[in-house]
Amino acid sequence: MIASKRQQQTEALLSSAGILPVVAVDTLDQARGVANALLEGGLPVVELTLRTPVAMEALATLKKELPGFAIGAGTVLTIDQIGQCVGAGADFLVTPGTPAHMAEALVAAPIPVVPGAASPTELLTLLNLGFHVCKLFPANAVGGLQMIKGLHGPVPQLKLCPTGGITEATAADYLAQPNVVCIGGSWMVPKQWITAGDWTSIRDTAARAAQIVKDVRAA
Repeated sequence: MIASKRQQQTEALLSSAGILPVVAVDTLDQARGVANALLEGGLPVVELTLRTPVAMEALATLKKELPGFAIGAGTVLTIDQIGQCVGAGADFLVTPGTPAHMAEALVAAPIPVVPGAASPTELLTLLNLGFHVCKLFPANAVGGLQMIKGLHGPVPQLKLCPTGGITEATAADYLAQPNVVCIGGSWMVPKQWITAGDWTSIRDTAARAAQIVKDVRAA
């Protein structure tokens, strides 16, 4: 499968990140502030969601200004957005779910993809298309750790990036699972800190998140 050729890149990228901050910004200045704070805290990979009007411009701007910062375009919902994100310089794509028409387009995408799913059936469908690295979303709502542990036995080759409802307090438990390659979360980039420009709090929380990854992997 074409998709599987890029999945090794996807797995390597997410594994190197450990924790993927899920970010939404309303201005370019917010995008710059968040990106620099995350980098200073030790989180060099981010999912920038397409939930605001400025998101695509922010993606392109950050890729020009911070070429060493790996930026995934998140909340990709349409085929048109796939092309726009690639054109803006996205390093990878993340979807909250993967209907059939999107799956076909993601298979053909020229960059790494983290397709979203919420059930074993959806995950197996994606696996059959060559996607062995998938986003489990909304993770906490669909079973969280119990779901992840339950999937490992019958489908050990499936690697997951659970996102949705994970907190600083639960991050280590998720990361410790053998079939979790990375976790997504927004606890280090809450809306109120971004709006207030509280980059120090974001940097410090990002640093704690980066330390969680180190501690879990050293255990």
